Parts: sequence; C-alpha cells; structure tokens
Amino acid sequence: MGFFDKLKLSRLKEGLTKTRESIRENISKISQGRTEIDEEFLEELENILIAADVGVETTLSIVDRITERAEKETYRSEDELNRMLMQVMEQMLLDTCASHPVDFEAELPAKPYIILVAGVNGVGKTTSIAKLAYNYNKAGKEVIIAAADTFRAAAVEQLRIWADRAGVPMVSQGQNADPASVVFDAVSSAVARDADVVLVDTAGRLHSKIHLMKELGKIMRVAKKKVPEAPHEVLLVLDGTTGQNAVTQAREFTKCVHVTGLIVTKLDGTAKGGIVLSISRELELPVKYIGVGEKIDDLQMFDRGKFVEALLRSDK
Repeated sequence: MGFFDKLKLSRLKEGLTKTRESIRENISKISQGRTEIDEEFLEELENILIAADVGVETTLSIVDRITERAEKETYRSEDELNRMLMQVMEQMLLDTCASHPVDFEAELPAKPYIILVAGVNGVGKTTSIAKLAYNYNKAGKEVIIAAADTFRAAAVEQLRIWADRAGVPMVSQGQNADPASVVFDAVSSAVARDADVVLVDTAGRLHSKIHLMKELGKIMRVAKKKVPEAPHEVLLVLDGTTGQNAVTQAREFTKCVHVTGLIVTKLDGTAKGGIVLSISRELELPVKYIGVGEKIDDLQMFDRGKFVEALLRSDK
C-alpha cells in the first residue's frame, strides 16, 4: 500500500472512529468469557448492529450468515468474531453493489462527462459537488460546475465560494433563473472548451415530487441537445447522520429520478456509520463516494474492503 493509500485509509478510520469505537466496545463486552456463539450472543450482536444503524433487515441477514459460519467454524475470541464479521459484511457489499466509481485519474467513458447531483437541502450536496470538482481537477481534468439550484436563497453564492476553493469555473445565472438554461450554458461551454466533466447542482425539494421530476427531466432533455448520452451519472447525496431516514429519503427520490449511485456524507459526525451497509443492501444502489470530514479533500471513492476494515478493525 502506497503512502497516499495509507493516508486515505487513516482518514477513513479517523472519520469512522465513533462508529468503530461503539461497535468494538460493545462486541468486546459480549465476547468476554464466551467460547461459543449461542442465541444470547446473537441477540446481543443484533442489538449492537441495529444501534449502529445497520438496519433491521441487514442486521438479520448478517446474523444469519454469522450463524451459518459458526456451525462450521470454531469461535475462540473477540478477534475471531471480528474477522468473521468483516468477511460477512464485505461479502454482503460485494453481493449488493457490482458497480464501482470511475477513478478520478482514469480516462472518462465520455467527454464531457455530465454528472447530475441531487439531494435535499442540508445533506452536504454543495460541498460534495465541490469535493468532486476538486478531485477531478487535481487529477488533471478540466471541470465546469453548473449552478442549477436556482430557487434556494444563497445557493448560487454558496456554490460559488466552494467552486473557488476547488479551483474550477462555475456557470450561473443568479437566483430564480431557469435551471435548464443554466445547464444548457454549462454544457455548451464544456463542449466549446473541450472540458472533461460537468457537475450539475440541482434543486433539492421533496415537497413536490411531480415538480422535481419535471424540472430534472427538463434539465436532462436540455443537456441531451448538446451531449445525446447525458447525463452519464445521477448521484444522490445522503446525510449519514440521519440514519434510517436517509434510506426513506432515497426511496422517495428514486421514485421520480433514475439514480445511478450514492454519496453518503458526514460519516465523521456519527456513531451510526453502519447506515452505509443498510443503504447499500436495501436500495440495491452502489455507494460510490463517502464523506469523512469537512476538508475539501475528505471525499473518498467507496472501497468496500477498506470501509469494513475502518469500521471494525482495531487500531492496536
């Protein structure tokens, strides 16, 4: 593992500290003095995972898999249980999500690569767009941000501040402008400049799903006039601190928008990082990026193995 990979893993572990400490501490308590996995142990394990917001259905599936393995394998220590849990969780993520995010340094499948970013207000959508822009820009890609969330007060100016931090240009028309018109200008500019990526900020209202669907549909049609395959990605941003509410929120969004992947933010601010497992399994959508801090370089591509390691492995 190279230096930068170790640094990313370190930041990931730091971001998941609250969740890991909660899970490890409780597993340690129920493991003391036990030499086998019995019904009482499994019930307590269920409670620990549910408390970490892994979700009831996902927790029951994990416990079932643990039970199956315990019938064939000998359990002697907390470390052995932890190893078993890591393997079960990683396999569950592999079974659920076959899709991987495109590496920032990799050649893009299309140019310009149009990414729509959706999410309700307050989930970290603006900062996630800036972090995506920063990573693509750092990787040598030319990026343009389209400020198409034009109805929320101060949204455009907030995005402009973050675009400046990311070091990328932003196309905007001010508050209450037609979002589709902003996207048309941004995509036209990207085509003219031979830019690599267009990141589109979209409105995050859920109170009127019909209006939201029509608005996003119009944005997509306008983008297709310049790039017929657009959008190439529709990413939904979810706040990891809201737990199971994030799953409900995502279900509502996916009823009116074809989402291709998820960004889960604010995992550093919660002891319920297990929500990533629940989101991934219950929605059958790939978690592509996770936010583990407030800095502009704290958005990471989701790596199943590293996530589970950061969630469960001791720092000893």
